[in-house]
Formats: sequence, structure tokens, C-alpha cells
Amino acid sequence: MTTPASPSDPLVLYGERFDSRMLLGTSRYPSPAVLEAAVQRARPAMVTASLRRQGAGSGDGFWQLLQRLGIPVLPNTAGCHSVQEAVTTAQMAREVFGTSWLKLELIGDDYTLQPDTLLLVQAAEILVKEGFRVLPYCTEDLVACQRLADVGCQAIMPWAAPIGSGRGPVNPYGLQLLRQRLSIPMLVDAGLGLPSHACQVMEWGYDGVLLNTAVALANDPARMAGAFADAVAAGRAAYHAGAMAPQEAAQPSTPVLGTPFWHQTQEA
Repeated sequence: MTTPASPSDPLVLYGERFDSRMLLGTSRYPSPAVLEAAVQRARPAMVTASLRRQGAGSGDGFWQLLQRLGIPVLPNTAGCHSVQEAVTTAQMAREVFGTSWLKLELIGDDYTLQPDTLLLVQAAEILVKEGFRVLPYCTEDLVACQRLADVGCQAIMPWAAPIGSGRGPVNPYGLQLLRQRLSIPMLVDAGLGLPSHACQVMEWGYDGVLLNTAVALANDPARMAGAFADAVAAGRAAYHAGAMAPQEAAQPSTPVLGTPFWHQTQEA
């Protein structure tokens, strides 16, 4: 199996090194066994979990599964709509999971589940000061992302498209511009539906991806998790290799050596 990161090219977040450039959500899987198989296949850097988690696999058995997998847990504040709600949930999550890592979600629109980029910065600033390693879920808005970096977020997670939509990058220009302008680590979170989507954003220079629905709702989640892991690795390799510049017209790819045989016969 190809791994998303190599020892010579690790993902580094808040000074900590990870051997994978893929993070994986834990909701919406058909069963705990399927979730476990997907995590084992992908071997992600972290798995996300929420205190408000509902559905198959929740409860004591779910927490035991996370411990058995041995993958670091990234708590999230899914479902929060205010700064105070997000901060309180984060504080509770730190106690429950015993970690200062946090995926900060603060939703501003219930239809698109679009982050509230104004309140997000306020919540991030509070949590960073409280010692959290905040990974904020945000849009590709350049100014909002810069503000998150300004208040101390050492990594950010812009979306490709609305959560669970599987549409892939709907604003390629915005995502590429964001990658060009900000130097902090960035992981694309939400909206990726195909391994090719993950490969594409990695080719643009993103540092990793966070997936959930695209894997959990696949016909074979474990196989899809592996496909995404391979795509992330391929995209990262392509980014380091450096893609050729697009050309306006066709360019011959086969060199012409010497005089063509037909030309020789005509002269004879």
C-alpha cells in the first residue's frame, strides 16, 4: 500500500510530524467494523470525532474502537453556531479526549453548512490563547484565512465544496490563489467526492485532505479509503515533481532523427 507521506516528507502541524497526509472522519459508516477496516486501510494521521456524534458506532464501543485503532483523535465542534457554544464544546472535548488538538467548526448557514468566517476568527483567537492546537474549518476566502493565521492558527482547513456534497473543488481559482498567498499548512476539508479531487488539490500544493462522506458512503469504504490514500500520495509526488506548463498548441513529443526515409528515396 502506498502511504500518503514518507519519512522524508512528513506532514507537520503545530510542530508535530505525521506519517500521513490524510485525515479521516468517523461518522456515517454502515457499522463499526466497516469504519475500522477503512481506518486500517488508510492509516490516517488523525481521525475526527465529536461529542455530539450520533449514529452507528456511537457509545462506549465507539470510544473503545478509537483506542484500539491507535490513531490520534481530532475532536471537532460540529453543530456549533456561536462563539460561546464552540468554546464550551472545545473545552469539554479536551477533557473527554485528553488532547489539545481541535477541529474548529462554527456554522453560519444550516443549508450549506458554510462556516461563519466572522465568528470563526473570534472563537479561534480565544481557543489559541487557551492552548488549543486549532485547525479551523473555513471557506477559501483569502482574507478570512489570513485573519485566522493572524490570531495564531498554524494551519487551516478550507473547504472544496459544501460538506457531504462530493462535488470536488468548486472554486479552483480561489483555492489555488489561497495556496499561493499563504505559507502555513493547509488541508482541504469537505466536499471532496473522488480520489481524483484529492489528487488535484495535492497537485496544487495543499498539505493534506480530510475526508468522511466520500469514504463512508462508498459501496466499499475500505477500498475507497485506500484509493484516496494512493491519490493523496500521487498528488503530493506530482507537486514535488513539478508539472509541465500548459501549451497553446500541440507540441511534437517524438524527436525526428536524421533524414526521413521517404525523403531519401525521392532524392534517389
